[in-house]
Amino acid sequence: MGKTSKDKRDIYYRLAKEEGWRARSAFKLLQIDEKFVIIDGVTRAVDLCAAPGSWSQVLSKRLYENRSGNEDVKIIAVDLQAMAPLNGVTQIQGDITKLSTAQSIIEHFGGEDQKAQLVVCDGAPDVTGLHDIDEYIQSQLLLAALSITTHVLMPGGTFVAKIFRGKDTSLLYSQLRIFFEKVSIAKPPSSRNSSIEAFVVCQNYNCPEGYIPQMINPMVDDVKVIAGATDSKINQELIPFVVCGDLNGFDSDMSYNLDLEKNAEYTYHEVVQKPISPAYKEILDKLKNCSIKHSAITVTHCTSEEKTKENESQSSAQEENTLETPEDL
Repeated sequence: MGKTSKDKRDIYYRLAKEEGWRARSAFKLLQIDEKFVIIDGVTRAVDLCAAPGSWSQVLSKRLYENRSGNEDVKIIAVDLQAMAPLNGVTQIQGDITKLSTAQSIIEHFGGEDQKAQLVVCDGAPDVTGLHDIDEYIQSQLLLAALSITTHVLMPGGTFVAKIFRGKDTSLLYSQLRIFFEKVSIAKPPSSRNSSIEAFVVCQNYNCPEGYIPQMINPMVDDVKVIAGATDSKINQELIPFVVCGDLNGFDSDMSYNLDLEKNAEYTYHEVVQKPISPAYKEILDKLKNCSIKHSAITVTHCTSEEKTKENESQSSAQEENTLETPEDL
């Protein structure tokens, strides 16, 4: 009996089934850990956007294997969707943009003194195929993950999350460097080359002095209101920069009505400074003279009256050149 089409998929898909992982994405976290050694010594970890649970599986396997003595290992998986149970993993079905979710995580760990040492997030939106839109939505998901991470991650902790590589990757790097001493962008071998996904590995969490963690959902919230919600000057400076704009302003790729204000007529304004000597000036001058000659090609502009006379002369010439048949004689 031949193999089914699913069995013919890439090697990581087959290995995931053979080794008992819920998804091939488990190898991505394993390969990131192999390079950056982020799991060693960790006993408290959080998996955001955890379903179907492959990264939680990796955390469960590695944390319980590596613990020394009777260390208490705590792993919390958070997702809006229900997920099948995993041994050694506590599940919270909640929204990562809500403060109540962050408070539930802290309570499970045992209070503010027992925060997470590692936070991972392999979440991604349903892709549209339009890279600019997908990259934007993914960046907002990353911002939501970073917001809850500032609540639940202990100083010196590590944060790993999926990103979509694009023109703003360097900006993203500089934004994350505000909160972490070391930021790396990794592309594990199990991530397909055709995919624009990559992973940020942020190490040594160091919250700016005076910053007060806040929950930010830029797809819904008014960033200006959030920035002014506390008396912290650091928040008022950092939050607008981290959000990097919103959807409330003009879109440079859209066309808008010229009457921007209600009950107001549009008034045309000349440009502030016209070109002094534009490259197209010579062409415009020749067009005014109704003739452009270039090499062997001549283009002549005629008036409609001249065109009519030309057509009439051509018709009369054709009549004169017509041969008479014997029947006409």
